[in-house]
Parts: sequence; C-alpha cells; structure tokens
Amino acid sequence: MSQGPEEGLPASPGRKLTLLPLVMVMFFTVSGGAYGLEDLVGASGPGMALILIIVTPLIWSLPTALMVAELSTAIPAPGGYYAWVKRALGPFWGFQEGWWSWVTSFVDMAIYPVLFADYLNALLVQQFDYHLLEENELAHWAVTLVIIWTFVLVNIRGTKGVGEASKYFGIFVLVPFGVMSVIGLFQMIGNPVSFWRPFVPEDSTMLGAFGTGLFVVMWNYLGWDGLSTVTDDIHHPRKTFPRALAVCIPLVALAYLLPVGAGLQAAPDWAGWTAGFFPEVAAMVGGKWLGAWMAIGGLVSAAALFNALMMSISRLPYFLAEDGFFPQAITRRHPKYDSPYVAIALCASIYSFFTLSAFSSLVVVDVIVYSAALILEFAALVALRIKEPNMKRPVRVPGGWLGIVLVTAFPMGVLALAVYSTWQEEGIEALYLSFAAIATGPILYPILNRFVKKGRPSVPVEIEYEDGTRSVK
Repeated sequence: MSQGPEEGLPASPGRKLTLLPLVMVMFFTVSGGAYGLEDLVGASGPGMALILIIVTPLIWSLPTALMVAELSTAIPAPGGYYAWVKRALGPFWGFQEGWWSWVTSFVDMAIYPVLFADYLNALLVQQFDYHLLEENELAHWAVTLVIIWTFVLVNIRGTKGVGEASKYFGIFVLVPFGVMSVIGLFQMIGNPVSFWRPFVPEDSTMLGAFGTGLFVVMWNYLGWDGLSTVTDDIHHPRKTFPRALAVCIPLVALAYLLPVGAGLQAAPDWAGWTAGFFPEVAAMVGGKWLGAWMAIGGLVSAAALFNALMMSISRLPYFLAEDGFFPQAITRRHPKYDSPYVAIALCASIYSFFTLSAFSSLVVVDVIVYSAALILEFAALVALRIKEPNMKRPVRVPGGWLGIVLVTAFPMGVLALAVYSTWQEEGIEALYLSFAAIATGPILYPILNRFVKKGRPSVPVEIEYEDGTRSVK
C-alpha cells in the first residue's frame, strides 16, 4: 500500500520540490509565457483580448485553484486528482478520471516538441537561411525525438531536477517579456495611444468575439490540478501547494497582460497578430536583439512545457498500474532516483509516435475530454462535502455551500461556452469524435477489470478527520 506524502519514511532529498521550484514547474504546466496568445488578439480584437486575459483567471483559474487547494490539502495522496475522484466517487469514476486525463496528453504533449522544431526552423531560416528542417521531415522528427528523450532523462533523475531546470527556464522565458513590458510602458508614457481599440473586430459581435477568444485563452490558463499527481514529491504539500497556487495565478496573469499591452502599444496593427508574432513585436519594441531573445525564448518555453508536463502526466499510467488496470511492470521505480522510469518511458514512446503527423485537429477533442475529467474533480469536491463533512480540510473553499456553488458554476459555464464555441466553429463532427474518445473509458473499464486487474485490490486512499482519526478505503 502506498503511504501518504507526509507519512512513513521521508522521501529522498533529490525528490523534494520546495516553493520556488514548485512555482516554476506549475508556471510551465499552465503557461510557459505569452507565446500563443497572438491569435487571441487577432481573433477577438485588442480590447476583448485584454478583458479576457483579466477576467478568465477570475471565472476559470481562481475557482479551479480553490477546488484544487481544498482537495489537495485534504487528500494529499499520491495520484492527486485520480485519488480524489476514486475516494469520492468510487473506482469506476476514478479510472475515468485517470484514463481521460492521460488520453488528452497524447496530442497535447506531442505539440511541444513539434513547436520546438518549428521555432528552431524559423530561427535557422531567419538568421542563417538554413532550410533543412522544413525540407526534410525526418530531420524535423529527429529534433522532436531529441527533445522528448532528453527530458525523459531529466525526469528519470527525479522531480527536484525538473524543478531546478524549470527555475532557469523560467528566468530565460520571463526576462525578455519583462524587458519588453518595461520598455513598452515608458513608450506608452511618452507617446500614449489607445492600444485597446478597436474593442472587437468590425465584422464580429461582442458575444462572438468573447466566445472565440475564450476558446484560446482558457487553454492558456489550464493545468492548475496537474501537479497534484506528484504531491508525494513536494516538501510539506499541505502548505507548499496552496502557496504555489497563490503565487502562480497572478504571475501567469501578469505574464500575459503586460506583454500584450506593451506589444499593442508598439504594433497596433492587431489584425496581423498571429501565432509566432511575439518575436517581431519584441523587435519593434526593443530592437533586433530583443526579438532574437524572444525567438530563442520560444524554443526554451516549448522544451520547458514538455519537461514539466511529463513529470505530472507520467504518474497517471503509474497509478493506474498500481491499482491493477495496467501491467504491474509499469510500477517499477528507478533503483537510484526512485522515479517511475517505466511509466515515463511509456509516455515518451507514445508522444514520439504522435509527433510524426499533424494531430493539431484533434486538439478540439481535448477540450471536451479534459472538460469531462475536470467535471469529475468538481463532482468529487461536492461529494466529499456531503459524504465526509468532518474530513480535515486545511484549506477550504470559502462561503459554505454558496461558495461551493459559485466555485463550481463559473468553470462549468466557461466549459459550456467553450463546447458551444467548438460546435459553432468545428461542427457537430468534432463533438461526435469527442464523445467517442470519452466512451473509451467506460468501454475499457470492465475489460481491464476482468482481464488485467483480475480482482486485485486497489490502493486505498486515506483521509483524516478533524478529531484526528483516519479512514482508509
């Protein structure tokens, strides 16, 4: 039976994430900088883009973070959200949570090595007129494999190594955005312009611009629950995890808001804002040197995103195997670093395959499948308030049941609007494919339960009550 993160023998110092490394790993599981927000400006208009960057953390990130803070401190169990749902709703729904969350990573995680190769190609073409990566698909794929398997090695060496790498990656990514923001602020003072106009494009309605932009920006604020899967590798998780959430939410919001505002001051032709435009904007603000730094920062951001997300996602097949749904070989840990190296290598092999082709069209499916997994987490929050009212909750969603309703309603409304936007933009076919992906979980559960699990007991999840007693089931 797995022990809780603060019980039994202390974890190896090489596996402990303290506050600053945790903040930076969390930053890269959620954000990675303002790269990718260019399409938000081009699609929704300057004013609406700025409003969405400000409002989305309040109606999406903050409620989700409050839910994560309550459940992660009440049940700081290995497996994070998988364990929460399993304890609250039972093994069937726990499996759905783990399976759906892992399946969405197949496409998402393959995107970052491909982005790295694309950024590298653009840099080589612009600076050296070197076209190998765009002319040779094998060379392009080779670059993605180098990124994947380099960070497999980093992850196998333990979570502390991932945290230390994320600190340096964070400095390299955030500093050019900070420099651009400061220069842009002085330019704004010296030559003020209405950089927020037009509020929405002339050919769009207010609701249309909001819905289109929300689809983009919500994905730039996703992932607050991700690191709950490694709570056993966090130093005093009941204190450190909520503190990291409290630091990271405003950090991410400012990392988006300030560069976009500064960029619109220098590049007011908002219709030209498309993916990959930030290096050009930075060059307009501070010169070619800043543009080059921003371009290299895009490379670092893509690599850092993959590195951080690999750490959290690779735990899902590990815990599913621990519960008997996958072969037990996946639960093997490295003899020196105590990392789940087989699970890490399994994930990397899947991602290596998915980088072969353009799976970007399947990202729409991820919106729906991720939504299903997140809904289960909010359902677990509500179920545990009902079933386990006396459970020790070091951090609670404030406001009693009214607070629970509000914290749940806002993200559900955002998800509903995103699904509606997907239906409007992609058609009903995207919804059919999404529901088919969701259906794989209920279909696989009885098959794996009978032929792989074969009646083996699941790892119990322990909770503590206010009076100090404990319940394990």
